[in-house]
Amino acid sequence: MLFSDITILDENFRRHDHMYVGTVGDSIAYINSERPQMNCGEEYDGKGKMLMSAFYNAHAHSPMMLMRGYGENLALSEWLNDRIFPFEAQLYSGAVYYSTLLAIAESLRFGIVSTSDMYYFCDDMARAFMDSCAKANISRSITSFEEGSVKNNDSYKEAVRFAREYHGAADGKILVDASIHAEYTNTETSIREVAEYASEYGLNMHVHVSETKSEHEECKQRHGGRTPVKLFSDLGVFDTRSTAAHCVWVEDGDLDILADKGVTVASCPVSNLKLASGVADIPAMLKKGINVAIGTDSVASNNSLNFIEEMKFFALLNKERHSDPTLITPVETLRAGTLAGALSQGRENCGALKAGNRADLIVLDLTVPEMRPIHDLATNVVYSASGSDVILTMADGKVLYRDGQYTTIDVEKAAAETENACRKIISSL
Repeated sequence: MLFSDITILDENFRRHDHMYVGTVGDSIAYINSERPQMNCGEEYDGKGKMLMSAFYNAHAHSPMMLMRGYGENLALSEWLNDRIFPFEAQLYSGAVYYSTLLAIAESLRFGIVSTSDMYYFCDDMARAFMDSCAKANISRSITSFEEGSVKNNDSYKEAVRFAREYHGAADGKILVDASIHAEYTNTETSIREVAEYASEYGLNMHVHVSETKSEHEECKQRHGGRTPVKLFSDLGVFDTRSTAAHCVWVEDGDLDILADKGVTVASCPVSNLKLASGVADIPAMLKKGINVAIGTDSVASNNSLNFIEEMKFFALLNKERHSDPTLITPVETLRAGTLAGALSQGRENCGALKAGNRADLIVLDLTVPEMRPIHDLATNVVYSASGSDVILTMADGKVLYRDGQYTTIDVEKAAAETENACRKIISSL
């Protein structure tokens, strides 16, 4: 596709008007102010529109689409034990497939092309991503409360089998990560063994870390003063490329470990606010050189996948926390939503509008009232834009969403099947 006479935010999030951007196959082949001589296929009129990198969701649980609005105004422990866990115990293959497909549709609607997804029924999740042509890093999270080797645990066996069958599937759109659900849902032995497995097979690691104060402090009580970050580091979890979700209650020493190990922090500001978990200290992380990405968490705790909204909360919260309006710039926010997320997933040729990179791109409408006038385009995207301003989403050079229409998803069927599954599960509770 040739995007002609379009405004762009380049790889450094600088604005350029009247540009031509051509994609060939799955990659960006041309960026210039002059019309290319090469044939890029369909021409897209860019007048009044803006092109930028698509978004990468660094932490999510897509099948929890089924539980949007199901457990409201509850503390995290009550929310999990009284609402979420009983519902999840009734999940089945079709419910996970269609709810994941609906989550992908919502993601594409809001410009997300790739998601780091931690859950189970992973085969059904992978099938949904492959059918939709979106990208995902999928991990079967491990929980193990029993002493002894985790290798006899059914979730571990499922994770190993899933990685063997799906890692690199769909021309690399599907990547499989290893996952330890959290410190409080595993023994030291299980944590160490999953870490060894990830390192041996070169898989990324995806974990929940210090989401709540009680999680953080109780870990220190159980493990001789060691925080979740310290414990994970000691047990080898961070010896492979790792993403640590939340990190709301990490300490200064934890930040040094995360920086030294090259761990990505996936900040989930809306979910953390909704569950009253707290506000992650993003400026301190950035000061340490930590790669900070943005995640939505699930719609059961968010309650949407509106990534532009997520970026706005990400940019705002630490201004209030530190009483400093200069913290978290629009450029830092956009990097967290694009390149940082791509790097967290191991997609190193993604996340930036750059010739040679994968053509993971979104178009925003600049003619809508909320985007005018434009003194600084990056600022408008972070603070003024709405998720509904995304009018085209492309992954690997293929348009998956355009002007309200999906090219790979029957969204009506996905919604209907998800709602049917909800009724079936709730009736069984």
